[in-house]
Amino acid sequence: MKRFFLSALLALCLTGFGVQGAEVPRKGTDANLFGHVVDRATHEHIPYATVSVVGTPLGTTTDASGHYYLKNLPEGTLTVEVRALGYAVQQASVTLTRGATRELNFEVEQSGISMDEVVVSASRSATLRREAPALVSVLDAGLFEKAGASCLAQGLSFQPGVRVENDCQNCGFTQVRINGLDGHYSQILVDSHPVFSALTGVYGLEQIPANMIERVEVLRGGGSALYGSSAIGGTINVITKEPTRSSAQFAHTLMSLGGSNSYDNTSMLNASIVSESGRAGLGIFGQSRHRSGYDHNGDGFTELPVLDSRSVGMRSYFRTGAYSRITAQYHHLNEYRRGGNLLDRPPHEANVAEQTDHTIDGGSLSFDLSSADRSDRFNVYASFQNTARKSYYGSKQDLRAYGTTRDLVVASGLQYVHAFERLLFMPSELTLGAEYSYDDLHDRSVGYAIDTGQQVHIVGGYFQNEWKTGKWSLLLGGRLDKHNLVDHVIFSPRVNVRFNPSEAVNLRVSYAAGYRAPQAFDEDLHIAIVGGERVRIRLADDLKEERSHSVSLSADLYHNFGSVQTNLLVEGFYTRLDDVFALRDIEDTDDGGKIKERYNGSGATVAGVNVEGRAVFTRWFELQAGMTWQRSRYAEPEQWSEDPEVPSVRRMFRTPDLYGYFTATFKPLRRLTADVTGTCTGEMLVQHMKGSGVAQDVAVTTPAFCDVNLRVAYDLRLYRDITLQLYGGVQNLFNAYQKDFDRGVERDSGYIYGPSLPRSWFVGAKVSF
Repeated sequence: MKRFFLSALLALCLTGFGVQGAEVPRKGTDANLFGHVVDRATHEHIPYATVSVVGTPLGTTTDASGHYYLKNLPEGTLTVEVRALGYAVQQASVTLTRGATRELNFEVEQSGISMDEVVVSASRSATLRREAPALVSVLDAGLFEKAGASCLAQGLSFQPGVRVENDCQNCGFTQVRINGLDGHYSQILVDSHPVFSALTGVYGLEQIPANMIERVEVLRGGGSALYGSSAIGGTINVITKEPTRSSAQFAHTLMSLGGSNSYDNTSMLNASIVSESGRAGLGIFGQSRHRSGYDHNGDGFTELPVLDSRSVGMRSYFRTGAYSRITAQYHHLNEYRRGGNLLDRPPHEANVAEQTDHTIDGGSLSFDLSSADRSDRFNVYASFQNTARKSYYGSKQDLRAYGTTRDLVVASGLQYVHAFERLLFMPSELTLGAEYSYDDLHDRSVGYAIDTGQQVHIVGGYFQNEWKTGKWSLLLGGRLDKHNLVDHVIFSPRVNVRFNPSEAVNLRVSYAAGYRAPQAFDEDLHIAIVGGERVRIRLADDLKEERSHSVSLSADLYHNFGSVQTNLLVEGFYTRLDDVFALRDIEDTDDGGKIKERYNGSGATVAGVNVEGRAVFTRWFELQAGMTWQRSRYAEPEQWSEDPEVPSVRRMFRTPDLYGYFTATFKPLRRLTADVTGTCTGEMLVQHMKGSGVAQDVAVTTPAFCDVNLRVAYDLRLYRDITLQLYGGVQNLFNAYQKDFDRGVERDSGYIYGPSLPRSWFVGAKVSF
């Protein structure tokens, strides 16, 4: 089966290149287009607007003076589209002939709320967000900057239904929850490819630098019909930055943690170069970050670990013709982190130490080909990620707690899309695809005689047909997966209905299924220290896959009240989990540690409502806020403690019934910007294991808290298109930091909640040209 799949993949690659070889003309058409892009109200030229030919990979950006030039375009009538940040999308048609140069100018209107964002996560094909069959939320690079985010983890929470939490007081293990479900219920993709493994998931949210990200697309609800295993509660698609013009940017931020002598230093570099013809482009990024360990309560043990990371990467493209292109992406990440006490000594000399050293290399290569009328589109890709980790998870000067872990993930796939002018009752788009993924994990701890090996092979095929017009769409699809750890083939269906009674009203109903196979997950590869003892997780022998069924109903509304632009999103969701994975204490080990077992519980349901509103009052002030109300319960009470006197619970841990976020941007002067961002979290249930804090395991109801951030920036034009930005601000303005941490070597490192940082002041500078 695998041999057949790989042979088919290679054949498609060769066929695609062969077809394209016949398509590329030997000489240019000399059909050229030039013009400018200006603001309709002020008539000021708009620099760095994207100008593209619809239906082709051809495009460019306006220069610093707001002018553009496209040459050697296809002959005939073309649709040209202009996109610029803060402006409505505009299209115009033009007819080009060989050897002739035409002028096409654009006057675009300001629009703080875009209805025409392009997304790919809803159907694995580029489509306008308002016409997508499923609701997709988008986080762009600008929001990461507003939040002062240096990594993916610090910007993800600014979407309804999404929370990022810190789950370890020693090492800073983070996870993202979608609609309240644990992090392992979400599939994280890089450029739509499933290479984010269980090992990467332990610390990966902090290892992806913000300056690597173009945007993040969040698809809530089961996504296994598109993306396979683990897309049971939602999908997070990280789209990396693509070069669009020749430019460079360098920034450095210095942050003081809690007003102490612990600092977080982050330097970021981006540079890109695009050929004059726009046929090829190369973008690179780099980040260097060092954060000192931070001890909040003065007990000598860190609440935030030492973090020392370096990352570098690139993304490039080459247009082999008017309707095809090759895209390559590569990244290298190295991260060292250490938490506990006695940080200047070897970890085995400390009372508590959690230390990891990661080296990660990953990348992808893809080829896209389409017909001239875009009725047929092909894509083939191959991607990989290799992770090597050296670790120490131990306490009380334990020499045996060293370990090594290696993980290789390979994913490849092909996809074909055909557009029918009419299929049965309306136009439709048929998508067929196949994927193969391989995950080879080897986790070893010699001192404890632990040698865990796991190989996962998944062969999958997916299909969907979307009947669609501007007003209606009906999508029927599904995916078949054969997972080597599951005896049978798994089928995951999806159904989506969209109705747009007007351009400003988008109504959707969706059903999707998801599954999660019985394999090692991120927290299984993180060894917690509780009460001075190592706690490991193992899988039950009879563990079977977990299934989900998700239903959502949403209304996405746009309206202008005079000059005030508004958008209101209301989404109701319901997810049922069958054979839900749960943890229970089973035994103490001979080496003084504890083992928890993952088993199939009774099931669970999650239901609630997401509400999000956006308003642009003037060009100087805009506001965005979202709120989630939900209820997360197990079907039957789950026994989570080995102590029989501790009561079972039905409520899911770390899932507040009410939480949300907000962002506000003030621009009183053209070059002065102030951003206020924040997240608010209601009461939730958190496990507090016996140790230095409590004498008996207890489920604690935590207080509500709000984490508010302020960032102020001022732009100085140094020379023509060279800009210096000076910025500063504060994270966790009201210092809503946890006040009841455990203390000392016997502490429960998992008893942690609240904002990830204490009140922390920062300053920085950024040069762009």
